[in-house]
Amino acid sequence: MNFNDLIGTIGVGIILIAYFLNMFSFIANNGKLFYLLNIIGASIACFASYLIDYIPFVLLEATWAIVSVIGLIKNYKINP
Repeated sequence: MNFNDLIGTIGVGIILIAYFLNMFSFIANNGKLFYLLNIIGASIACFASYLIDYIPFVLLEATWAIVSVIGLIKNYKINP
C-alpha cells in the first residue's frame, strides 16, 4: 500500500466510522461529532484524490466536506 492509498483509506475509514456510529445510534446524524468526522474524513479523502489526480472524487469529497461544514455551522447556531 503506497502513501496515496493509505491517506485515502484513512479518510474513507473515518467517513465510514461516522456512518456506522450513526446507523447504530451511537451518535446523532445532526450532532457535532457526526459533522466533524465527516469534515475530517472527506477532507483527507479529498486530498488523497488530489494526490492521484482523480478530479471527480476531489469534487465529491470537497462537496461532502463543505456540506458538513455548513451542517456544523447550522448546528452551532441552533445549539450553541
